Amino acid sequence: VHETVKAIQETLELCSWNASQDSSSDSEMWEIPVVLFPAAANAFSPAADGITFMMLMNSTSPKFLIEEQLKGATPIKQANVTPISMGYVVCAPGGKVGEVGEANLITKNDIELITSYAICAESYGFSTIYLEAGSGANQPVSPELIRAVRKSCNLTLLVGGGIRDGKSASIAVDAGADWIVTGNLTEGFSDSHELQTTLQTFITEMNS
Repeated sequence: VHETVKAIQETLELCSWNASQDSSSDSEMWEIPVVLFPAAANAFSPAADGITFMMLMNSTSPKFLIEEQLKGATPIKQANVTPISMGYVVCAPGGKVGEVGEANLITKNDIELITSYAICAESYGFSTIYLEAGSGANQPVSPELIRAVRKSCNLTLLVGGGIRDGKSASIAVDAGADWIVTGNLTEGFSDSHELQTTLQTFITEMNS
């Protein structure tokens, strides 16, 4: 993890320097923070700018409710990395994260339950809440669940899993998502220009 973070930061610094040498470019656009989304406490780098400090709220395992957080809290503070407090809720179909995290999956009909999770997250003092359907899920989080969370709390709302195109992202945004998380979309590209075109199409569809 640490080597990856350093490589990303070095690349961003190089892009920023190159842009600063061109009067038509904006070097500030490359001042992008590197934020970790760890699967466990050992997935950490003191070089990161921030880290999501999350509770997998619908896990049945104390490991993901408090134990990993206890392991990670002190190193994060000592490294002066900014923690971003997050209530993490896995929704059906859940995928691997639901299985490994031993989560009681939230279904699209669990409106009252997801509302309670959102209020609970806000009451804990979390700054964000993340609804995830699982990486590579065959369907994204239902808009009904997103709306329920949006109506019940003032937290920054992230939605991810199963969002493969701009249309799916647009539905989530219209339902109340503040941020869209999509990882699989960017994987498998060896050509940066092809990736850029794909992302531009995604963003255009999302905002249309």
